[in-house]
Amino acid sequence: MYSTKYHKPASIADATAALTAGEDATILAGGQTLLATMKQHLASPSDLVDIRAIDGLSDISADGNVLTIGAAATHTAVASSAVVRDVCPALADLASGIGDPAVRNVGTIGGSVANNDPAADYPAAMLALGATIVTNTREITADDFFEGLFSTALEDGEIITAVKITAPAKAAYAKFPQPASLFALVGVFVADGAGGVRVAVTGAGEDGVFRQGAMESALGANWSAGALDGVAASQDGLMSDMHGAADYRAHLIAVMAKRAVSAA
Repeated sequence: MYSTKYHKPASIADATAALTAGEDATILAGGQTLLATMKQHLASPSDLVDIRAIDGLSDISADGNVLTIGAAATHTAVASSAVVRDVCPALADLASGIGDPAVRNVGTIGGSVANNDPAADYPAAMLALGATIVTNTREITADDFFEGLFSTALEDGEIITAVKITAPAKAAYAKFPQPASLFALVGVFVADGAGGVRVAVTGAGEDGVFRQGAMESALGANWSAGALDGVAASQDGLMSDMHGAADYRAHLIAVMAKRAVSAA
């Protein structure tokens, strides 16, 4: 075994201090990925900085058509929030389909976004909705935030405090889950908002979540599932693994996109 110091700060300032003081400190939000990797000795942080008790970090609120969700809000809280369902029901639906009840009751939106697992659901929503990732030092657009597999624009000592989303006119998410893990084998989030039509794909890309430009163009001209009939997802840059080859994932992208558009 290895030793790990546990911190439960009461403020973002205290969390930042603990994070920067530790030799190899890391944030503990929901811990659904971190604790599992620690159990397998694939991660051995010197310090765990638990941000879940910080006041306001689990709050969910709306100011007009702008939704703000605190980083420590659990998937269950997002799924059951009347505010989220009023401003962006597609996001609540997405949250309700993450993992199982045990995962949804502990996992957090901030932890998922920061981890940027290539098969996670939230990154697709953030990218398609043109969300803003709020940290203790700045605001980052989703387009600039996600940088590759498990990689984001977060800098050392930077902590996600909230995500902000402007209500879209239409949006929906469709996922083909991997049966054992319930992660997305392929998930597609479609949205028609102030910035136009955006389509984001998770579970399929070798570099993680990505936008599907051809589908965005087709839906921008005609928002209907039929508009995607002639749009084939390229296999280039898609993953092939024991769960599905690149050509299968390309097929699923088209199928999930049509389902999402129909649902929206």
